[in-house]
Amino acid sequence: MSRASLQHWRIPALIAGALVIAIFALYWQTGWSMVSIWLRSETYTHGFLIFPISAYMIWHNRAAAADLSPAPNYWMLLALAALGFGWLLSDMAGVLVSAQYALVAAIPLLVAAVLGPRLVRTFAFPFAFLLLAVPFGEIFIPAMINFTASFTVTALQLTGIPVFREGNFFSIPSGTWSVVEACSGLRYLIASFTLGCLYAYLTYHTTLKRLLFILASLIVPIIANGLRAYMIVMIGHLSGMKYAVGVDHLIYGWLFFGIVMLLLFWIGSFWREESAQATTSHAASAQPASPVAVSKLFSAALMSLIAFGIWPSVSAYLDQAHRHPASVAFVLPASLAAWQANAEPLSDWKPALANAAAQSVRTYQHDGKRVQVLVYYYRSQQPGKQMVSTQNLVVSEGTPSWHKLGESTLQVPLTPPLGVIQSRLHGPQHHLLIWHWYWVGGEYLTNPYRAKWIQARAKLSGHGDDGAIIVLATPYAANPREAAETLRTFASDAVPALTGLLQQTRGAP
Repeated sequence: MSRASLQHWRIPALIAGALVIAIFALYWQTGWSMVSIWLRSETYTHGFLIFPISAYMIWHNRAAAADLSPAPNYWMLLALAALGFGWLLSDMAGVLVSAQYALVAAIPLLVAAVLGPRLVRTFAFPFAFLLLAVPFGEIFIPAMINFTASFTVTALQLTGIPVFREGNFFSIPSGTWSVVEACSGLRYLIASFTLGCLYAYLTYHTTLKRLLFILASLIVPIIANGLRAYMIVMIGHLSGMKYAVGVDHLIYGWLFFGIVMLLLFWIGSFWREESAQATTSHAASAQPASPVAVSKLFSAALMSLIAFGIWPSVSAYLDQAHRHPASVAFVLPASLAAWQANAEPLSDWKPALANAAAQSVRTYQHDGKRVQVLVYYYRSQQPGKQMVSTQNLVVSEGTPSWHKLGESTLQVPLTPPLGVIQSRLHGPQHHLLIWHWYWVGGEYLTNPYRAKWIQARAKLSGHGDDGAIIVLATPYAANPREAAETLRTFASDAVPALTGLLQQTRGAP
């Protein structure tokens, strides 16, 4: 292929590239939020490689565009405007991951608007590959932890080793083990999926084979992580807890993962498909490339810039126009109905909630029953100071002295009914039963996604983003039913007063 055959793409490519750079400059906070996660989390460090790999794949296969002509498509402006509005909703709700997806997904739409959808379809995989740069997956950690714990316990039982399990913690005769976030296998899953997508694209050319290999790259690491956890426990058990209990635990894990991935790629190589000859890819139906007026390209780029680039300004305007004072004064009273405050703390447990605008903690007592109340109030939320996020956890998996035994959602028979998230914790001296729920836009709810939506709706309507997490805790010895009745009685007595306090704080200047 001669350079002349791609000559007509130089100026259009420069215009499209400048447009993408301009968009990233306007959305710099969203872009930087991705980079900062790549920097601090080993799970997502691969994000630094995604854009260069995608760019290389486009450049390596640039001959596929030789017979195409730039053809601006103004229908893409509607898609860009809709995507920008989606980004605005995500920004209002503080859902960082969907805002990041909106920004990355805008790249192929911008290119399609200026250079034409045919070009984007020609390089569909490199453009889709960009989505892997978004740090996504932490939502699956609890399910993956539970699967790994269940897989390991079942495998140990099949081996003939007695196991006592509480939540994600289990004991065998030689020692006690726990499945925490680092053991969930998320890193293996993300690495496998990323490599699997790239391998499938480069190795196969039929859609079915590509999809099957990508599916294998998702299933294999999940099963392999269960086997890895089981093998590590067995190594520790057979060595008298001498091996696989320290840093070698991680070394064995990554070594095993590397072997599994090599086997996956080796098996996949048996179905390798040879690439078609370049002469047959486009020549059969190719038409001579025709130039397009540069003014038309600039016009499409300018309209694209407006359609998608205006939304950060809209967000800034709404944020400033309806911003409430950041300072919040919220203090739990000395009494709630018949319950009186008690100076003695209930326990040393506290939620893994950070950067609230205000927080208040009190222990109340009535008829020999004790309940600890914790209220975390949020206002002017932003990354790192959000009520609902993957980092802001009421019950953290990694608390050293408190172990979560289980979690469920239930409806408390009050008037009106109150939905709560119930957690059981095992501590050094006793168990704790925890109830918590969200308060957003004057509503009580347990669904974090609905909480985000109500937060976005409230901000768009000019009512601010005030919200709170209400936590109740009470101890129990063996039967959590008595503790649940204690919390139900307290909620029946105290929730009306708590609601009034929250509403008063929200309306306070």
